[in-house]
Amino acid sequence: MNSKSKQQHRAMRHRRVRAKIIGTKERPRVSVFKSNRHIFVQFIDDSTGKTILNSKVVSAKKSKMKGDKTAKASAIGDMLTEKAKELGINEAVFDRGGFKFHGRVKAVAEGLKKGGIKI
Repeated sequence: MNSKSKQQHRAMRHRRVRAKIIGTKERPRVSVFKSNRHIFVQFIDDSTGKTILNSKVVSAKKSKMKGDKTAKASAIGDMLTEKAKELGINEAVFDRGGFKFHGRVKAVAEGLKKGGIKI
């Protein structure tokens, strides 16, 4: 399977999951996208189509975060939990973006859960 077909399969999985997941202002959708180097996480209100919160590993670099990519992804989850609590968000719907729930994607979810966001 070449890389183009892997991307197409991920896009199909993502469309299939997105048909079932809807975020609201009280319970936003947590969207995760990962590349080879970075991971991007957003809290999205689908009723208005706006991003409530976002963070990425690049912003984590500025805070001199140590560890491998999985540790940084977990720290991104912790960082977003603090910001979400300030906005009064206690629940969220997790959208893995067609990626396997494993590694960095799982680390983000565990970081959010550890901080008190119900997924």
